[in-house]
Amino acid sequence: MSYPFQIKSYEQYKEVYKQNVDQPEEFWGDIAGQFVWRKKWDKVLEWDFKKPDVKWFINGKLNITENCLDRHLDKIGDTPAFVWEPNGRDEAHKVFTYKELHFKVSQFAHVLKNNGVKKGDRVCLYMGMVPELPIAMLACARIGAIHSVIFGGFSAQSISDRLQDAHVEYIVTGDGAFRGGKDIPLKNVIDDALVTCPFVKRVIVYVRTQAPISMIKDRDVWWTDEVKKVEAQGNPVVAAEEMDAEDPLFILYTSGSTGKPKGVVHSSAGYMVYTTYSFVNVFQYEPGDIHFCTADIGWITGHTYIVYSVLCAGGTSLMYEGLPTWPDAGRLWDIVDKHKVNIIYTAPTAIRSLMAYGLTPIEGKDLSSLKVLGTVGEPINEEAWHWYDEHIGKKRCPIVDTWFQTETAGILISNLAGVTPAKPSYATLPLPGIQLVLVDEQGKEITGNDVSGNLCIRFPWPSIIRTTWGDHERCRLNYFATYDDMYFTGDGCYRDADGFYRITGRVDDVLNVSGHRIGTAEVENAINMHTGVLESAVVGYPHELKGQGIYAYVIMDGMPENKQLAQADIAQTVARIIGPIARPDKIQFVTGLPKTRSGKIMRRILRKIAEGEMANLGDTSTLLDPGVVNDIKDGRV
Repeated sequence: MSYPFQIKSYEQYKEVYKQNVDQPEEFWGDIAGQFVWRKKWDKVLEWDFKKPDVKWFINGKLNITENCLDRHLDKIGDTPAFVWEPNGRDEAHKVFTYKELHFKVSQFAHVLKNNGVKKGDRVCLYMGMVPELPIAMLACARIGAIHSVIFGGFSAQSISDRLQDAHVEYIVTGDGAFRGGKDIPLKNVIDDALVTCPFVKRVIVYVRTQAPISMIKDRDVWWTDEVKKVEAQGNPVVAAEEMDAEDPLFILYTSGSTGKPKGVVHSSAGYMVYTTYSFVNVFQYEPGDIHFCTADIGWITGHTYIVYSVLCAGGTSLMYEGLPTWPDAGRLWDIVDKHKVNIIYTAPTAIRSLMAYGLTPIEGKDLSSLKVLGTVGEPINEEAWHWYDEHIGKKRCPIVDTWFQTETAGILISNLAGVTPAKPSYATLPLPGIQLVLVDEQGKEITGNDVSGNLCIRFPWPSIIRTTWGDHERCRLNYFATYDDMYFTGDGCYRDADGFYRITGRVDDVLNVSGHRIGTAEVENAINMHTGVLESAVVGYPHELKGQGIYAYVIMDGMPENKQLAQADIAQTVARIIGPIARPDKIQFVTGLPKTRSGKIMRRILRKIAEGEMANLGDTSTLLDPGVVNDIKDGRV
């Protein structure tokens, strides 16, 4: 399969970028023409950021699964679509060719229909990282149901909130899930959530861990029993439902400043077109490459860069069950060696965690198949970037440092592997089609280079958020109301002398110290460069003289014997790298940080502790390790 929209040189990048700015509708129309449509669109784009109202490929008809599966059957039907590596080493991996995946998706689409699921219904998928999760996602898309994947680690209350918000009547879950050395009791959590969701009609349960569970008559059914019913019917092929280009494909919940999760809605066509375009270009994907994204499918990275974009490109996607450090810190490198992985896409948090184990887990692992390394989720600090480059890529694999959001669906800023320049800790340049703007607090554009501001986008791209489910006004207020006629990312950004972009953190994570704006990510990067530091998190707190002081939580490789000396050394490191103004006022050594199960640091909790507000820290039950919060409170400086 060839990719006519793949950019192969820096000069071509510049030409294509200009073409998109000058003729955006023609540009995206040409790319969309590479996909399979039931009916071509009447018009490429209509948009108004004030409402907001964005429509792409108006009146076009399609089904994304025909682009993920059906169109590949003749030419690459026997090519692996998915490779699945299970949690333990005692269980064999599985390979699904495009023909096999197409069969499984059609089969489970029939299961869904047999259980009453119709076009437009919402289906919650609460599962572990097993192949049945993407199969269920694609089956929903095939019949026009809207899937909402919930990460298999959220609490019953969090699930209940999401089910009620989207009025979900159908659930697909597992008895449990394996995650490292732990068994996650998925079905029990769902049962607790459904106490407050009597409107749920059906729960389909896949057996993974064989944990004892409760099965409620007339509501709960077994995945395998339902599949057997379809087999008894002769496994009739389920034709793909015709969808309008703007019909919702999925809802994915993301945390909001109010504490209530926002249901981000993505469309069928725009999502397909942009995410595939970004995948092929950022990773410079070539047919036959093995693409290994280590994210959980419960997050946007997994939706896009494990499932939809890779399949639309006719690629081979490797997914795994478990953790990078279990059963040992060589897990990822074992998988790369075993499957001859060509592209690995992981988080800076994982890289820093693996760095702490030293080089022993890498020894004896053949990583020569790797061609491209990727990072996602947060800006990668320079030390981790160089470790990744030297020890994993052997200084011969380009590193793509990607920036995007749940709301953008696909990568918006990144170097293109081996095509456009890379710079450690910089996302570098926007993809063609993404018109970035830096603005000040009043919304005035900041021009030129070597400047900082709030990151906005002035023109829509096909996979832009369409709405927040059931509350369009919230979508407007969050993303389109802050600055006129612009999408506001919520991030601060620095544009260097060469015009490269570096994300400096959420705007509410930018500190104002004595009138100087300092990004928390920048301070953290400096702290992390100090020898012995494994990870850090920086927040602001009220300071009598400076307005805001800098409070740093630091994880060391072993607690220092002389804490005062270690604090002074770290402060001096920051002063040397950024300047004295960025020197932390307080440094607290901790054994862990409050993180969500996706690895995001909950700075809201750290900020309240730094401010001395110990009593009202909010819900900590969804944290990876809630107990770490008490330890941090007890050690506050």
